[in-house]
This record gives sequence, C-alpha cells and structure tokens, in this order.
Amino acid sequence: MKLSVVIPCYNEVATIQEIVRQVKNAPVEALEIIVVDDASDDGSREIIRDQIEPTVDKVIYHQKNMGKGAALRSGFKDATGDIVVVQDADLEYDPRQYPVLMEPIISGRADVVFGSRFMGGNPHRVVYFWHMVGNRFLTLISNMLTNINLTDMETCYKMFRREVIQALTIKENRFGFEPEITAKVARGEFRIYEVGISYYGRTYKEGKKINWKDGFRAIYAILKYNLFKF
Repeated sequence: MKLSVVIPCYNEVATIQEIVRQVKNAPVEALEIIVVDDASDDGSREIIRDQIEPTVDKVIYHQKNMGKGAALRSGFKDATGDIVVVQDADLEYDPRQYPVLMEPIISGRADVVFGSRFMGGNPHRVVYFWHMVGNRFLTLISNMLTNINLTDMETCYKMFRREVIQALTIKENRFGFEPEITAKVARGEFRIYEVGISYYGRTYKEGKKINWKDGFRAIYAILKYNLFKF
C-alpha cells in the first residue's frame, strides 16, 4: 500500500529539511510526500523551493498564512496514496513509526488510526505539565460528546484510508482541525484505532507554536462539530 505523507509547514527553517529526510527514510515501501508551505517568512519557503521541491512528489505554496487546517486541506485534496498521514514539520514525531500506525489499516481492522502520546511504553520527552493537562482535558470533553474513548485527541499523528479523509469537508483553518476531524470520523462511524507512539516535544524556545488561545478554539470546535452538523 502507498502512504501519502502530508507535511504542513509554517516557519520551520531549522527542521524542515531534516523531517523530509526522515520521512524519505521511513520503513515504508511506497511513499508519496506532499509538502504544504503556509506562507513561511523565515526562510523555510526558499529552502522548500530550492532544496526540497526537486526531491518530493508535490509542493503546494499558500500565498498567505492560513493555518494548519488549511494546509492539510490543500494536501489531502492532492493525496493519491491508499493511506494518508499527517506529519508536522518539526521533529516531535518519528516517521519510523509509520508501520505501527499503518498496521490496523493494512490488516483491514481500521479506517482511522490515532497515534497516542499517552499510551504504551514508548519514549516521551518530559516537557510542559499544563500542556499535558490541557491535552487530556480537551480529549475528555471530546470523548464525552463523541462517545469514543481516545487517550490523545490532539495528537499530530492521525492516519486515514484515503477515501475517508477525502470524503470529509474540513472547515477549520488552524488547530481546530484536531477536534473537528475527530468529531467527523466519530459521527461517520468509521473504525477508529489508537496505537502508542514516541513523542519528542519541543519548547517554545525551540519553536513550539500552539498556545492558550488555540485551547479555547479547540473547546469551541469540540462543541461546534459535535453538537451541530457542519
């Protein structure tokens, strides 16, 4: 099966080349790499154009910064693989774990797989306590409304059969993508699995972007996409 990897990038000049290198070296037989530059202004765009574009399958350039959800929407639309996965452009998630995520789909048991940072015995960098509390709180609220029992709704690693993700309409432009897509796959009665993954979280000094405002937007998105049909 071919795996399409969608990499949204906004101002990741320090890591974009390395993450693309890691994705290309992932232990997967057939790979399609789609990079979406969301109007980076730190030099990432030039690196993608000059160094990365000749080595990957497709690069999409946004003319203005629209957010992670918008970047993923662009990438998902052009994916051609049997399976599609989200890969952040930082180094927090390890592409060597793609086969673990793919297994429930390849075996015919799952339509969607979440990679959980909070289950299993994989390495996990110790970083922010309140981020962990916030993630668990958002997952709890989401679970209460979706009636599924995820441990990590906010994880980057979400993997889908291509027919599933391309059949869903994504409206959120920023980090509200996570609760929106969770609500929609739960409502669609798709078979959802979780697997434990490693997590190498970074600090704000190292470039982490999500903040407390995104937490409030996530609560809004949880309520919006679970209580109303969009």
